[in-house]
Amino acid sequence: MENYRQRTEQLETVNLCAGAAKAALSRGRAVPEQEDDIRTCWQRDRDRIIHCKSFRRLKHKTQVFLSPEGDHYRTRLTHTLEVAQIARTIARALQLNEDLTEAIALGHDLGHTPFGHAGERALNDVYAPGFRHYEQSVRVVEKLEKDGRGLNLTAEVRNGILCHTKGEEAATLEGRLVRLADRIAYINHDIDDALRAGVITEDDIGEEVHQMMGYTTASRINALVTSTIEASVTDAADSAENVIQMQADMQAVFDKLHTFMFENVYLNPACKSEEKKADKLIKSLYTYFCENEDALPPELKEIARSEGVERAVCDYIAGMTDHYAVQVFSEIFIPQGWEKV
Repeated sequence: MENYRQRTEQLETVNLCAGAAKAALSRGRAVPEQEDDIRTCWQRDRDRIIHCKSFRRLKHKTQVFLSPEGDHYRTRLTHTLEVAQIARTIARALQLNEDLTEAIALGHDLGHTPFGHAGERALNDVYAPGFRHYEQSVRVVEKLEKDGRGLNLTAEVRNGILCHTKGEEAATLEGRLVRLADRIAYINHDIDDALRAGVITEDDIGEEVHQMMGYTTASRINALVTSTIEASVTDAADSAENVIQMQADMQAVFDKLHTFMFENVYLNPACKSEEKKADKLIKSLYTYFCENEDALPPELKEIARSEGVERAVCDYIAGMTDHYAVQVFSEIFIPQGWEKV
């Protein structure tokens, strides 16, 4: 059979820009594996992420609005898919590696807590080493998935996941692109959700944003994507000159839009009315399981023995969906109706 992977790798050397990551030059996996005849290493990483349990659980994790009444509000899964779509569009235009870009985008939030950033803050408050969802996402793919074996992803994908939100930039342009695509996605879909919820109106957004980006989600995303494609440098002779960025005037307006969203949506009492409950729920579960190690699932008990009960409890709660966290809390703390034995 023809080795389709090698053909794809050869096409990458011809079709991708100088700054793009090439699958044939990947730094590889922590545990070496025989290469696939059909898929490149990053296509395999993408497939492993899509098929893992943590990815499926994202559909029941909050994005911004906790337990919203309505079928069209974003979840952590739909957010992830929107990030992947935006990132791939930009990657293709810039002749970057779409497969690596997509794998990072699909895996970037695998470690996110239930109840969105409210859950993240709650775990960060009680877990002494601190909790950051991007670090937990790496832990998911390295340690927690597949009964403790992890997904054995390539170094480039793990690095992109780790660096997708704060701190040091990713080692690849593809990883840096996902970081920007994440911001473009969440600002715009959060505007859409906030408009649907009646928290803001289109007029609240401001004329400066409208002039630069238009009046719809589609036009805003298109304007930001176009600006990024126009301003980024991916083929410089000196790789240090390569950069993923928006045009300066667009970045300035985007920053103002980001500030507007924090003041009017992310910190809005109407959006955050349930967060105190989520905070108490997460912290109560954490305390309970730290004091009742035997109540942990078997795979978490092994982590408790090897890495400490706090680490195991943190892993357990971070992996919960919103629904499951409420269910577990109810079973532990809410009196149940008596049934005849």
